[in-house]
Amino acid sequence: MFQKTTFLLLLLAIVSCKDSDANEKEKIKAANWLLGNWESKSVESNLTENWKKVNDSTFQAESYFIKEKDTLHFESITLQQKGEELTYSAAVKGQNNDKPVAFKLTTATEKQMVFENPKHDYPQKISYTQITPDSLVAKISGVQQGKPSSEQFSMKKIK
Repeated sequence: MFQKTTFLLLLLAIVSCKDSDANEKEKIKAANWLLGNWESKSVESNLTENWKKVNDSTFQAESYFIKEKDTLHFESITLQQKGEELTYSAAVKGQNNDKPVAFKLTTATEKQMVFENPKHDYPQKISYTQITPDSLVAKISGVQQGKPSSEQFSMKKIK
């Protein structure tokens, strides 16, 4: 009887750990709509973001602005879930000694994710909003030089 009880408790512990692990990854799964290649074209420059899934808890992206043949801005982005926390980390070439700056998920709906870092110089907030399966709006905002500032980028999925 003792062996059966021990076995059942062990089995219950294993099953509950698997359920817990599956639940932990729900936040990053909710961001699956970000995966793929996105582009925003304007007269000034082209913005491209290429998102890929690394594993069940990590997505990575490269984001860059190109004007004619010059890369004006390049950053590496990691979206990672550790436990219940989803973090957006961006490393911008030539800024912060090329080290990533972390933004924590503060708002999540089926079609929007908002990440914030109130201590960062600019931006303090980064959001992605899905408009349709093939379009989204990326927005950065915060206070810059003492004044509210924001930039918005309407992006289309590249086939």
